Amino acid sequence: MDMKRAIITGATGAIGTALIEELLSNDIEVLVITRKSSKRNSVIPVDPRIMIKYADLSELNSLENDTGSQFDVFYHFAWAGASGAGRNDMYLQNDNVRYSLDAVKMAKRFGCHTFIGAGSQAEYGRTNAKLTPETPTFPEMGYGYAKLCAGMMTRELAEQEGVKHVWVRVLSVYGPHDGENSLISMIIRTLKKGESPKLTAGTQLWDYLYSRDAARAFVLLGDKGRDGKVYVLGSGEARPLKEYSEIIRKEIAPEISINYGAVPFSGKQIMYLCSDITEINDDVGWMPQYDFKTGIKEILAYV
Repeated sequence: MDMKRAIITGATGAIGTALIEELLSNDIEVLVITRKSSKRNSVIPVDPRIMIKYADLSELNSLENDTGSQFDVFYHFAWAGASGAGRNDMYLQNDNVRYSLDAVKMAKRFGCHTFIGAGSQAEYGRTNAKLTPETPTFPEMGYGYAKLCAGMMTRELAEQEGVKHVWVRVLSVYGPHDGENSLISMIIRTLKKGESPKLTAGTQLWDYLYSRDAARAFVLLGDKGRDGKVYVLGSGEARPLKEYSEIIRKEIAPEISINYGAVPFSGKQIMYLCSDITEINDDVGWMPQYDFKTGIKEILAYV
């Protein structure tokens, strides 16, 4: 592997923390960019191969490389308003596009030959087919619009700067350090309190990928991803949400039933979500190794 040093923004989430571990396991040094005020900074491992720079997204455009080192790959995960009402705050999402462009410029200043951006299934909107890089994009909220725009504009800017560009549309990733508002986190938290989670009917078919598998994919893409390409990252398999939630229930509190149908479907409910991972397998040889139950067992052991 040619990669010796990598930079990560948004390193304290499920993918970011797993990616740090995966990079360190390959003896790759890591520079983490994080907000000094972040309550999640405690999840960043203490390791001599990890450096930390404290900065907000709005400061990426002014960060200079005073580390004495050149870097190889820039992973951009940080994103404001990724959940809750912020997802449809058009001004906030528009700022994210500018910050993503600033990240490309920063990657260039720090010597990176590759920029990898984290896109989203939200770029596609609703569809009944497996998602491929060629699937038409019809986002339906500010978050999806901005991710789609950021992917296109950073690709163009990276080409201007002579930096390789890879855009990864991530489906549903779960793992340790996942956001507390994620569905998986909510189900685990509620069952651990001895309460019954309130869910939709659970008939929607979704694609969940464990964070360690996602991290391995990002390392391989940093090493061998093809310039200018979009990849779709998921398990490649769709199962009813009810199946996933029942696996969690049986691991934590088999005596508690889940209240299916207590939450109505939203007006823009995604009923089918599944990745076609043919291209990522063809280009970098990646396939997921974790099944959902094994991933959940790891999360519970970690907690």
